[in-house]
Amino acid sequence: MVRSRMEDVWPLSPLQEGMLFHASFDDGGPDVYQSQRTLDLDGPLDAARLRAAWEAVVARHASLRAGFRWRGSGQAVQVIVGDARPRWREEDLSGRGSADQVARAAEELAAGEREQRFDLTRAPLLRLLLIKLAENRHVLVVTSHHLIIDGWSMPLIFNEVTAVYSGAELPPEHSFREYLAWLGRQDRAASLAAWRAELAGAEEPTLVAPADPARVAAVPESVITELPATLAKSLAELCRTFDLTLSTVFQAAWALVLARLSGRTDVVFGTTVAGRPADLPGVERMVGMFINTVPVRARLEGGLTVLELLKNLQKQQVALMDHQYLGLTEIQKAAGQGAVFDTLLVYENYPHTSGEFVAGSLTVRANPGLEVAHYPLTLVVAPVETGEVVLKLDHLPEMFSRETATAVLGRLAHMLEQLADPGITVGAVGGVAAPEELERLSRWAGDGTVETGAASVVELVEGRVGRAPGAVAVSWGGGSLSYGELWGVRAGWPGCWRRAG
Repeated sequence: MVRSRMEDVWPLSPLQEGMLFHASFDDGGPDVYQSQRTLDLDGPLDAARLRAAWEAVVARHASLRAGFRWRGSGQAVQVIVGDARPRWREEDLSGRGSADQVARAAEELAAGEREQRFDLTRAPLLRLLLIKLAENRHVLVVTSHHLIIDGWSMPLIFNEVTAVYSGAELPPEHSFREYLAWLGRQDRAASLAAWRAELAGAEEPTLVAPADPARVAAVPESVITELPATLAKSLAELCRTFDLTLSTVFQAAWALVLARLSGRTDVVFGTTVAGRPADLPGVERMVGMFINTVPVRARLEGGLTVLELLKNLQKQQVALMDHQYLGLTEIQKAAGQGAVFDTLLVYENYPHTSGEFVAGSLTVRANPGLEVAHYPLTLVVAPVETGEVVLKLDHLPEMFSRETATAVLGRLAHMLEQLADPGITVGAVGGVAAPEELERLSRWAGDGTVETGAASVVELVEGRVGRAPGAVAVSWGGGSLSYGELWGVRAGWPGCWRRAG
């Protein structure tokens, strides 16, 4: 076998470093950072021409010809090779049973591609499977590694492949290397100082899952729902009225959910940022891994109105925008344990992968991709052009059951309903439980009595104290508290309960 010649050696972007660590940590299990998208191809197809178009686009972008290696010093680098053609495979399922049987067979082939790990040292980290479903009907399965392609880049690639297939000329390429050079010009000391200031006083991690050093990599499962159209419309109107972003609203809602899950009123979680600096020429057309994960801190003071909370969160994000290029490890090292979290919020604000491209008589339709992360809980918010908002909660099944994940999404929707009223206080939002949650909590109290008049968790507990103060309310490995004792703790720690209620 002829080995491709090395063209260049690049450093890694911040998130590439983190992903490479997680992808290499357990090379025997699944790699959660392998992603997959499919293209539905309708019409006469020239398979050889399509293959050549993909090879031309990979040759055009050095970032797609990167393999990842470690120097003797332990530093990871990406090695760009000159001739790295994506693996191409074709399968013909036409005439092999009913349409449903063919569809299931295609899904099995795609799953097999998804489960096959890449050798991260060998470029390109991209492979293609063309499946013929029927005459003039194909599906192209595109399996890639997140190390080389972010969500913004994939529509760019699809557009270029379609253009090359059609015989069109492409504009000059802007290389990912220009972004890596931009990173090297930033004032890291000033950025670290900004993150230290933002996270000052956050002394403890915000964790919702038990620590398990022996936990191995696992592929999360997903629960998907759509916000009711009336709620999505109300939130959009709230944003227009007060000059807010929908991303800020979801950050506030997720913070309130985390407050319930973690028992804290000062919470930190991760969010994914686009990472494409506006002052870098041509950045919107660059292909590579730009996104980054950074902390978001939310101080849930009970007396604040919803509008004040939202404005505070948005102001924080704007102030930190110039510092969001720093790697999460650097930020956490500088800011301490308060910057540690185990949940992630992904707000998809890049051009959608779904849509149609026309290449002569061939119609190409891109479907939503399959992407996950390694966190115990990852909330993905995907607004679509028609105004709907799709929510996906990825959860590690060994930590959170599907029922629990569904309940968390339901809780999030209820929080969003409360946030649609900008004048309500954060304390009222945090303490108001959904009707079905109140019913579950009442049953949980132990006597089957449903307190229909209770409006908050605090009132439910107070009622239980009056009926059965000696009943066990909280238990752990080393002991327990009765309802009476718990209410005594409340008397000595009024701030916590006041903010909760």
